[in-house]
Amino acid sequence: MKIFFRRIHLYLGLSAGLVILTACLTGAILVFEKDLQMAMNKERYFVDAGARRLPLDHMVQRVKDSFATARINSIKIYESATRSAEVNVSFPSKDKKPREGGKKEQTKAASQRQPGSTIFIDPYTGQILKKYSYQETGFYTVFKLHRWLLGTEGSVGKYIVGISTLIFLFILLTGIILWWPKTKRILAQRVKIKWNAGWKRINHDMHLVFGFYSAIFLFIIAFTGLAWSFEWFNNGIYKLTGSPMKPAQAPRTVFVANAKSISFENAFVAAKAMAPHAAFYNITMPKDSTEAFTITTLRRNAIHENATDAIYLDQYSGKFLGRLDFANRSVGAKLRATFKPVHTGSIGGVPTKILAFVVCLLGVTFPITGTVMWINRCKRKKALRSGLMKH
Repeated sequence: MKIFFRRIHLYLGLSAGLVILTACLTGAILVFEKDLQMAMNKERYFVDAGARRLPLDHMVQRVKDSFATARINSIKIYESATRSAEVNVSFPSKDKKPREGGKKEQTKAASQRQPGSTIFIDPYTGQILKKYSYQETGFYTVFKLHRWLLGTEGSVGKYIVGISTLIFLFILLTGIILWWPKTKRILAQRVKIKWNAGWKRINHDMHLVFGFYSAIFLFIIAFTGLAWSFEWFNNGIYKLTGSPMKPAQAPRTVFVANAKSISFENAFVAAKAMAPHAAFYNITMPKDSTEAFTITTLRRNAIHENATDAIYLDQYSGKFLGRLDFANRSVGAKLRATFKPVHTGSIGGVPTKILAFVVCLLGVTFPITGTVMWINRCKRKKALRSGLMKH
């Protein structure tokens, strides 16, 4: 039976090894992406705390004055006095070629906008610190390689990564079966590396021993990664937990003719009164005349960064319309929101990030050590056949 599993393990490894290596290497880089971004660009994330913060609408106006074509989507303010404010904006598409079709098609084309950018601003002085677009960074290139093999969402690269991830799960399972020892003596050999042996034995031990210690963690990382590759996997999360597929409908605002929306500052003050100790407040501008102001908050004791709450306010009167706390979401929604922190290793802070980083680096070595083992085995078989033929 082990011969069968060894062949399955080998063939699957040879077929998906390069993609697995790439995904693990880029994954290791992305584990500390946010930390590296903040460490290398302190000037845009941190400011000197002032005596009094400017009204949010003043900051928004500064962004409008600096970027005339920008459409304001949201503004994010942190509880920390030394953090800059973040204004999310979008710009008209740079595609100025004439469009074919009627007026409706031309209007739709004219309204197309580029991916959102973030304008970092000093909340005390109103100074524009940086215009930032994730799509223009080196980390985004690493992200594209990790998710889509440098393709785009919906490209063939996405499905190659997804299928390779599925194969990786079977490789890990068959690897544990092959590793499983029959005796205590063999067990002692498979939980430590014999560093004073020859390079072939060290290569063999690295594959088996490191594979054993990292298998469960790699399996969890790979399993959660499937959520970004296959819609059926996402749907399965909700079906298995008996949760509704669609998120809860946000309350709507009753349209009032000729009425003006409340200010960002008023929305912030109202939200802060209801969630006074949040780590941040992200205030999203209503997209139409009947959408509510949505303020997303993160509690200081939240279990992870995706465990956010939402507060809804009438966009004209500022009246409280309702809220959806993370604790009140469906089981499926809570489980799906937890996938990213688990996948990236941020679920437990720095310790689990270090664990994810190390495990991903080990994942890079397995296609290499496994291929070397296969080549050595082929050479050994060839030498045996050659010796038999001579006799």
